Amino acid sequence: MADRSLRGMRIGANSMESEQGVEFAPRLQAQYDCPDGHTIILPFSTEADVPVVWECRCGKEALLRDASKPEAKPGKPARTHWDMLLERRTVSELEDLLAERLELLRAGKLRRSA
Repeated sequence: MADRSLRGMRIGANSMESEQGVEFAPRLQAQYDCPDGHTIILPFSTEADVPVVWECRCGKEALLRDASKPEAKPGKPARTHWDMLLERRTVSELEDLLAERLELLRAGKLRRSA
């Protein structure tokens, strides 16, 4: 076991690779301004689509410098339980089911839930 151990190095702390001969991808610095006055500078590839809005560390939306805020997309209205129920059954089916359950409850065949 002693002949297989690495001596003189901490594993994971140092790399034996150097940056010689490595060409980094061309980059640009995107600057975002937060409404609270924070400035965020992020590197992006020149080939990347730079987003117009970035979330700041304070949680607010920071806007790309020299850009206008995009228009808000129209959102879908929230589906309620009633909407989902109507996708599976018609109102007349629901009325029949309610009448059937009430009849069983009144006959004592169902227990009331607390």
